[in-house]
Amino acid sequence: MFENLVANFKEFLVPFAEITSGLLELIGILIIFVGSFRALVRLLQCMKNKQPLHIVVDLGRALSLALEFKMGAEIIKTVIIHNLEELAILGVVIIIRALLAVLIHWEIRVEEKNRQAELEKGSPTDSCGQ
Repeated sequence: MFENLVANFKEFLVPFAEITSGLLELIGILIIFVGSFRALVRLLQCMKNKQPLHIVVDLGRALSLALEFKMGAEIIKTVIIHNLEELAILGVVIIIRALLAVLIHWEIRVEEKNRQAELEKGSPTDSCGQ
């Protein structure tokens, strides 16, 4: 009876995990697309108005949020691992994405400090910097 319960649970869990991880991956991709599109629009506006450009923080935040969704998808994928080779590949992917997230957070902090220093020096604010 217990074996039957486990088999039934596994039949439900694997498709659910695959669908959920796929949805999280899709959300991450959509966030990257929308964030990149918004950054491109702001870039073009700044170039047209010949204003200083500060889009790194906004784009970095979008990429960071997308990475969080994609890492969530990778964590859910651990449920459907079939062998150690898949686990090793998944572990490497998670490590790479975590390193990217740390790098993006660091870059955002540096850019925010630079922007704050510009404001303290009395540089005029601009519509592209927000």
